[in-house]
Amino acid sequence: MYGFRAVLACLCALGWSNASIAQQFDVLLFTKTAGWHHDAINAGVNAIEHLGKKHHFSVFWTENADLVFKDEVLAKYEVVAFLLTTGDVLNDEQQAVFERFIRSGKGFVGVHSASDTEYDWDWYTAMVGHMFKGHPAIQTATVKVENPNFPGMDRFAPRFLFTDEWYEFDGSRSKNLSYLLSIDESTYETTPVRRKEAEAAPFHPLSWYQEYDGGRAFYTALGHVPESYTDENFLHHLYGGIYWAATGRGFKAQ
Repeated sequence: MYGFRAVLACLCALGWSNASIAQQFDVLLFTKTAGWHHDAINAGVNAIEHLGKKHHFSVFWTENADLVFKDEVLAKYEVVAFLLTTGDVLNDEQQAVFERFIRSGKGFVGVHSASDTEYDWDWYTAMVGHMFKGHPAIQTATVKVENPNFPGMDRFAPRFLFTDEWYEFDGSRSKNLSYLLSIDESTYETTPVRRKEAEAAPFHPLSWYQEYDGGRAFYTALGHVPESYTDENFLHHLYGGIYWAATGRGFKAQ
């Protein structure tokens, strides 16, 4: 009898232990590049893994699409995050798997050059929302908060300085985009192409989100500079996007 009770106590203890370490959600972090390879990838991976420890979610990092873009594998995750991906990173079969993942109610997070990825995949470009066209030299500029009522936006001042590689985008590829951040183009040197476009289209977005094809998609253009991944305000913004993509839960600033 004593032995049975001892075993039962151990099993209960293991059960409580497993429950205590369960993560609130699971994130697949994908960093494959088929074009430009950003120096900030390792800094970004380290930062998101740190966010996982801080906010109690699991992170699995890979560049191997063959390993993870399978229905039975993606089913384990609530979010797939494309961190600094470039070019054509998924084949046709893997694209179909990812589409099914989003349609099942799951989430996507795109960071910086996720908008420089898979230009020929219309479903993906509509999910990202805008695609990269060009950029000037890395500079400091004034960023504006367009909407504070979203997870991770509460630490930004209404206008704040930030140093990055300022992506310029094509027109919106989705009617459902809700904008979070934009840039004041009077505070830095844009490209000549953008200067010609600005009069007709003065708004220059940097971050946005949308409900998309049964799931959720968040994008931020910030994150080119490795040092950005030690900026607590930026990391809070990034976590907010991950949290929303994973859970669908919103945030009210007031």
